[in-house]
Amino acid sequence: MMIDPNTPTTMSPRWNADGLIPAIAQDASTGEVLMMAWMNAESLALTLAEQRAVYWSRSRSEVWRKGETSGNVQELVGISLDCDGDTLLLKVHQIGGAACHTGRKHCFFYRPLGDSWILEEEPS
Repeated sequence: MMIDPNTPTTMSPRWNADGLIPAIAQDASTGEVLMMAWMNAESLALTLAEQRAVYWSRSRSEVWRKGETSGNVQELVGISLDCDGDTLLLKVHQIGGAACHTGRKHCFFYRPLGDSWILEEEPS
């Protein structure tokens, strides 16, 4: 496979019209995708400074430190920006066993069945 020689050596996050960027949290040990949330410039700066996942809550319009109330903290292992600069990937150690607010290990538990999406996994 050939590597594109025109790939820039630096990149900045490309914030959407609301000043946000999607952030995918991935278990650093297993590679499992845990969740997707949004970040703004402040939450990204706090994530880097605190070495733990800090997101932007669109529903509350405030910074949200993952696990602040639940204890399900995401310790930052690494962070990457994708090739287009419009998505972040956080590699984390999930403390507390649940990344999802439903109490599940991850947020991806609905599967297609015909014209519907059904619950496939029960909370652990």
